[in-house]
Amino acid sequence: MCRKATHILVLLFAILANVTIAYAQEHPEAQHDAEVHEGLDMTHLIFHHVLDSYQWDIVGWEDENGVEQKLSIPLPIIAYHDGQFLFALSSSFKDGATLQEGALTWHMGVPEGRVVEKLLVSTPYEKDVRPTLDLSITRNVASMWLSVIVILVIFVSASRAYKKSLVPHGAVGAVEACVLFVKEIADEQIGEKSAKYVPYMLSLFFFIWINNIIGLIPFFPFSTNLSGNIAFTATLAVGTFILTNFNATKHYWVHNFTVPGVPFVMKFILVPIEIVTMFIRPFTLLVRLFANVTGGHIIILSLIAMIFIIGHIAMAVPSILLTLIIFVLEIIFGALQAYIFTLLSALYIGLAVNDEH
Repeated sequence: MCRKATHILVLLFAILANVTIAYAQEHPEAQHDAEVHEGLDMTHLIFHHVLDSYQWDIVGWEDENGVEQKLSIPLPIIAYHDGQFLFALSSSFKDGATLQEGALTWHMGVPEGRVVEKLLVSTPYEKDVRPTLDLSITRNVASMWLSVIVILVIFVSASRAYKKSLVPHGAVGAVEACVLFVKEIADEQIGEKSAKYVPYMLSLFFFIWINNIIGLIPFFPFSTNLSGNIAFTATLAVGTFILTNFNATKHYWVHNFTVPGVPFVMKFILVPIEIVTMFIRPFTLLVRLFANVTGGHIIILSLIAMIFIIGHIAMAVPSILLTLIIFVLEIIFGALQAYIFTLLSALYIGLAVNDEH
């Protein structure tokens, strides 16, 4: 099936390419003036979506003078540096601090005693520095809170429905099917001790899945790249790492540090491998989720950007159709990545908590 689907996609792309070339040759007037796109930085647009931000953009446009305008929601800035706290909205940043893509730069080149963004600078500084501690509510953090609200609404609604009837109907039946699916993963990979870890597995699966869906909805208040933020995936991977090793049995540690049943000389090779593997497992979890989600977003935006990069209206036909294909695949992969992360987490926990067979 996969091979047939690949052949169909290749054939479709070839047909669209031929149509595009033929249209471009017959309609040279459709060629856009290159000067129209001279100031269009597609790299900036793509990474503006992929990276985090200190404000939540709703819509953007250019005024009659060609100046970019944005309608945004300012988010709280909470920063600490050199014994001083800064509390402000991102919209109030002017001279005292600047916001970059995914980073806060605090401008310290101000004279002593000057009030900078409601903060009295007690000593003069000569350079721009990043704050020691940045606790700002960024777009990804706000999106994470949104996903938590969505998950709470789903499960609270399902819980209330079960109080009225134990027979699931409609969306409640879909929620039950997902819960039973995740429980089956835990039962198969962990075994008799799975009941203790099912809540964690459910949290992982739905948290990743809902955030993947939110990232694919192309309008406010969605369209964020939380699952493609390496801090987000690293936190989930560290959670699995801690849960695995803090609940591990004696057999797990004996196996990792002694590797019984092999010649003594081989232990000098296998023991370091087992120890390194303990840290490689969570690393592969975080990289897989981060790379797949971020890569999907970049591919979709790059296909759309091809219309403006090539500067020909005929490119819109294959670009939009291929974008729709990738978009559908990303919807599938969003659930698949949640499944893989949950499955591997259950597998690693199962290897650690089960006794020797």
